[in-house]
Amino acid sequence: MDVKEQTIGEKPLLPSGKRLKVKLMTKSTIVIRLTLLTLAFLTVYAFFSFDYKEINFIEAMLITLANLKAMFLEPHFQHFTFGHAFYQVFITLGLAFLTTLFGAIIAVFLGLLAAENLTSKRVSAVIKGMVAFIRAVPTVLWVLIFAIAAGLGSVAAVIGMTFHSVGYLVKAYSESFEELDKGVVEALKASGASFWQIIFQAVIPSSLTYMISWTFLRFEINFAVAVAMGAAAGAGGIGFDMFMASTFYLDIREIGTITYFILIIAILLEIVATQFKKKLKVNG
Repeated sequence: MDVKEQTIGEKPLLPSGKRLKVKLMTKSTIVIRLTLLTLAFLTVYAFFSFDYKEINFIEAMLITLANLKAMFLEPHFQHFTFGHAFYQVFITLGLAFLTTLFGAIIAVFLGLLAAENLTSKRVSAVIKGMVAFIRAVPTVLWVLIFAIAAGLGSVAAVIGMTFHSVGYLVKAYSESFEELDKGVVEALKASGASFWQIIFQAVIPSSLTYMISWTFLRFEINFAVAVAMGAAAGAGGIGFDMFMASTFYLDIREIGTITYFILIIAILLEIVATQFKKKLKVNG
């Protein structure tokens, strides 16, 4: 049997009929295992070497469980009403929708310039490098950076979240545009089609489902970020109410109520996004 004729899971045979020994311990395997063992050792060492200030772990665990019980099994309204919470949730949704919309519009044009099959490699590399840097910086840092100029509030939150959304969506859109066969683009150019005719008649229609899917995903991410920005940047919404309940009112039960509101909205967004994607696939 030739070595190339072996089946999956079998050791290859030499021309003499003997089994060929396959090395299971390669250099990469050894490095990975040593790294994991080192990390495990450091974790155990750190666990025993920390100064816990005479904390009683059993007592701390019981208190934590009691707090979780009060938070999720005994939620209540104390400093705001159901209508107020509902209104604040819609403010957070509006913030997420606005930043996603602005980010998607800007990302479409930058994504077209970042696609290698539509522009030069140099322009594509420059734009991809810029958006890679934008994605590397967390959203909260962009919000705080713009807060220096605009001040803490919804304006800085919108600009910072839009900035990061652009970096995220440009990568997704450009990769979608690059999936289009270069032969199609060349054929349209040969037939006399202009750049924008190629974009709107070939590139966008072929990538529309993919783009909408990524945009919905970014919208879900922006909702979670908007909750955090409501607390960190004073952008308002349900996140600011959670910040007040946890920092000023110290009301654990009210935090549980807000958490349930956020959880329900997140589940509804996921259901809507899933159903919309299914309809797009059926229509496509």
